[in-house]
Amino acid sequence: MGKRLKDNLTSDYITAANSMKSKTARRRIVAYVESYDDVFFWRMVLSRFESEKLYFEVMLPSKTSLSKGKKQVLMNLVGDNLGEDMIACVDADYDYLIQGATKTSKKVISNPYVFHTYVYAIENFQCYSPSLHDVCVAATLNDHSVFDFEGYLRDFSRAVFPLFVWSIWYYRRPNFADFSISDFNQIIETGHFSIQGASGCIANVRKKVGKRVIQLQRLNPDAKESYLALKEEMKQLGVSADSTYLYIQGHHLYDNVVLPMLKKVCDKLRREREMEIHSKALHSTQMNNELSSYQHSVQGVDSMLKKNIGYFASPQYQRLKEDISHFLNPQPPTTEDAADTQAPHTELPSSECYYT
Repeated sequence: MGKRLKDNLTSDYITAANSMKSKTARRRIVAYVESYDDVFFWRMVLSRFESEKLYFEVMLPSKTSLSKGKKQVLMNLVGDNLGEDMIACVDADYDYLIQGATKTSKKVISNPYVFHTYVYAIENFQCYSPSLHDVCVAATLNDHSVFDFEGYLRDFSRAVFPLFVWSIWYYRRPNFADFSISDFNQIIETGHFSIQGASGCIANVRKKVGKRVIQLQRLNPDAKESYLALKEEMKQLGVSADSTYLYIQGHHLYDNVVLPMLKKVCDKLRREREMEIHSKALHSTQMNNELSSYQHSVQGVDSMLKKNIGYFASPQYQRLKEDISHFLNPQPPTTEDAADTQAPHTELPSSECYYT
């Protein structure tokens, strides 16, 4: 227990501090995030709700130590601490999809003052496939479309989806270590990427996934019914076979799938632009000047990807915004809303393939 009042901040304390300000002063809402990398993302999210009446202050869990991370945020700030003027903003990780299978998951999905990304992490938003062409344009200043990012990540998602359902299946059980996220990531590794060999990368992933799915079926012979039920539940939670990439581990997607792909594409686009300068230059001086100007104007693709905000158009981001809007402007439930909260009864087709 801290000796000073500010060492024991709670939502009630911040509310009291707000009430002591002048009537024209803006209400302050403290938003705790997991790490340094999260500060900018959540500022971008929350700033859109600021007005002449309220503002957000995005902070790390502790000003007195370097401790950070979801566990620190939730374990130290949940319960009586969080409230209308103090919220926690975290990556969803698997906590959203395992739907209360762990204590942390229960807090993430049920505490009205904890907001999460729905997708696994911020990196998944940055890798939102419809925005990746714009990232390449920003990095290379070349708007020539030479690769189908949406198609590639859709095919990748479809290839890994059957195994992804198994991953969630395990993480909803005490024996999740028998098939860890690291195990899953190792199997869905795409290997060396090339634009010409993109379809081969997907075919290789599909082959590895199919082999492991068969192994997991043999290890869990009584799991067919629960697997199919979970597969259907994933769809209800927003995970389609086409969008699985948004729900796998963010760092793996960013570092091992998307960034290597973008680097190859951007290298091609830069070479294309440089060849254009070579072919159009009237003399060597003009060519050297144009090449120098172009090379000083382009940016690193990693830097552009980290700054990518094209995910604003994604359904998952819109859902996050709706959560915050509802928090700030709660509406009384209607009879129709109450009916919508009832889980729909879905009959699973008996002929559905176990691992497709």
